[in-house]
Amino acid sequence: MIRELSDAQRRDWLRLARTENVGPVTFDQLIGRFGEPALALAALPDLARRGGRMKPLSIPSETQAQAELEAGAALGARLIASCERDFPLPLAALDPPPPLIWARGRTELLDRPAVAIVGARVASAAGQRFARGLAADLGRTGHVVVSGMARGIDGAAHEGALPTGTVAVLGGGVDDVYPPEHRPLYERLVADGCVVSESEPGRTAVARDFPRRNRLIAGLSRAVVVVEAEPRSGSLITARLAAEQGREVLAVPGSPLDPRAKGTNDLIRQGAALCEGVDDVLRALEGLRDLREPERHGFRPAPPPEPDPALIRNVADLLSPTPVSRDELVRSTGAPAPAVFAALVELSLAGRAELLPGGMVSSG
Repeated sequence: MIRELSDAQRRDWLRLARTENVGPVTFDQLIGRFGEPALALAALPDLARRGGRMKPLSIPSETQAQAELEAGAALGARLIASCERDFPLPLAALDPPPPLIWARGRTELLDRPAVAIVGARVASAAGQRFARGLAADLGRTGHVVVSGMARGIDGAAHEGALPTGTVAVLGGGVDDVYPPEHRPLYERLVADGCVVSESEPGRTAVARDFPRRNRLIAGLSRAVVVVEAEPRSGSLITARLAAEQGREVLAVPGSPLDPRAKGTNDLIRQGAALCEGVDDVLRALEGLRDLREPERHGFRPAPPPEPDPALIRNVADLLSPTPVSRDELVRSTGAPAPAVFAALVELSLAGRAELLPGGMVSSG
């Protein structure tokens, strides 16, 4: 159900999303369980305590949430919650969606079909030329180009698509310009494109922010094109996330003598579509089904199930660093699925479980 938030609900939505140990999966479970964000916030201390947490959770105050909202407004940015009509459909279709995004610039670009172009930061001149040209060609076909505003391939892709529409996803806040030499590019993106982030304004990106950024890049796009990538690069993580999300993955082949081609050549071996130009991308997109409007959470309170302490201990004992599906935990415990999922939320809030996208969970 699509709902518009009141000022109080928006503030509570933000507070819940910024609470310690509340990631996208836990947030999704809490809103589905309690309906109103205010009810979830009120229940958090008891849930964490039942999960085994000894010290209080860090929950942002109303004043802190209001300060973030005002900081974003001062930048001319918009906070869009996952339940709202303006939240991008491709992100809303993720399981689970990010609870919210900040967007600065031409937010209408988020409603258009998009293709991501990502690749090496230390990119070759040929790779940058290809990315720039492919982005321009995709723009002429009506596609928005998504990338991460990094050095190399990302920057070239944004430059090629600026005349037609491009979206930069940042790991820090929507005002975090990195690398510093991309300040002129950032200013053009704000004026003619769009900048998106899950992080609060004023935040400088750290290493743990980039997996979330990569998930957003893949989630906003119908396909991801990797131009150059060394093994174990962030671009390959974006490609993996795209495949898990049901998006198309394409890779540009390269010389075996160039280490930047190893990652893309490996992707092709693993089944990624070969990309030599815009026609290959359009051909790949033809086989994709249109995204359907997902069911979004409304705000009808429901009495929360309360798993007994024995079930919480049983579920905790079954967890390990190796991710396992929630369905497997249901089979192993023999308990009703809602009770097992409720136990996992409480263990997550206590820092004893990590709820992962795709229905997986590991020990915290």
